[in-house]
Amino acid sequence: MVQAKSTSQVPEILTACRFYLGLTLDGDGSKKDIDCHFLECRGFQQTQAPIEICEVTANQWGQAKKGQTVRTKLPANVKYGNLTLRRGMTSSQELWDWFSSVKEGNWKKQRRLAALSIYNQASQEISRFELAGAWPSSYKITDVNARSTEIEIEELEITFEEFKRVK
Repeated sequence: MVQAKSTSQVPEILTACRFYLGLTLDGDGSKKDIDCHFLECRGFQQTQAPIEICEVTANQWGQAKKGQTVRTKLPANVKYGNLTLRRGMTSSQELWDWFSSVKEGNWKKQRRLAALSIYNQASQEISRFELAGAWPSSYKITDVNARSTEIEIEELEITFEEFKRVK
């Protein structure tokens, strides 16, 4: 006999997907419940632009009467992009409530150590990223058209200070 999964674990709409994303807002991995499920994630990026230093040394080379120019490239501070998470509209207000708390000036308490996990079709966690100091900077739903056959999409942009892969 196969036991059915509880509806709080995996929404039925995700069973047809090859993978899905789960966002946990406490992030430390001790919490088993996923706060929000997503099908799309954009902007997962960190960059480290080079700082170019140009020096003129006392060394003379060739026919030049001036010193030799030396260029050195050093790594600058790491910059992180914002994540954009998208999902079909649900009855859950968790994302809206998080965004509203920040909008109402309660941003310091709403900064979270969030965990974004990638799950396979069997609901097994494949990888997990921790987002330090995460807070929602944008909330959007797609245009509403009652004659359309498309589902409404809820979009959340999350700003964070640092991310690291922990699994």
